[in-house]
Formats: sequence, C-alpha cells, structure tokens
Amino acid sequence: MRVDALIDTGAILALLDRSDRWHPFCVKTFQEMRLPLLTSEAVLTELFHLVGDSRREREAAWRFVRSGALVLAQIGDSELAPIHALMSRYWDRPMDFADATLVHLAERESLSTILTVDHSDFETYRIQGRRRFRVLPTQRP
Repeated sequence: MRVDALIDTGAILALLDRSDRWHPFCVKTFQEMRLPLLTSEAVLTELFHLVGDSRREREAAWRFVRSGALVLAQIGDSELAPIHALMSRYWDRPMDFADATLVHLAERESLSTILTVDHSDFETYRIQGRRRFRVLPTQRP
C-alpha cells in the first residue's frame, strides 16, 4: 500500500480532541491529505498513554487507529541502531523515541511530509542529515 506522509502523536490527539487548539488546523489538513498515513508503534504507544484511562477517549483513539487512515510500519531489530544514532545526533534537543522512529521511517520510505503539531522539532530534524521535512499543517494556532 502506497503512503505519501507520516503522522505524529500530537496530530492524532488534535484530530480526536475538539478542544485542542490545533484541532481545526489538523482536521482541515487531514481532510486534504491522501490516506493512509504512516506511523509507528512508538507513536501508538504515546497516543494511548496520553489518551489516558477515559473509556470514551480510548475508544475514540481505537476507532481512529482502526479506521484505515493509518498504516502501522514495522521496525525490526536491525533498525534499532540507526534509530539510536538519530537520537544521539539530536541529543541536545532531545529527540524522543517516537520522533526518532518517524525520522527513520521517513528515510527508509523516502517520505518527507509529516502531519504533526511538533513543528519546532520536525523543522529541526533532517532526513538523511540533509533534507527538511514538509511540516503540516502549515497554519498554526
């Protein structure tokens, strides 16, 4: 299945939460994107951690995850070293594991577009040390 872009935890949370200041910007951008979007297990781990214990919010997250809007990329053991190298390269930021998996997937899958609310991070990260991400949404709260 062909994907054109990645999605990060904060964007998923903004899509699900109408009170999130990023919600209208992420919804508008999401509606204009070609689906599905690629993400990682680390992003889903963050998502379900941040959604918390509310049954309603957890079920909304599950509906979104299982809606077909996402493709979950597999990351094998052999890919942990490059992810570690990314986290080491950005030690002063610091880059968290979920972000590192997304940068790694961008490199592996030749993607440069990401739906995220973490603009400052993904405007700093480079794909293969050179290329900039196209960070969406372009409008900000």
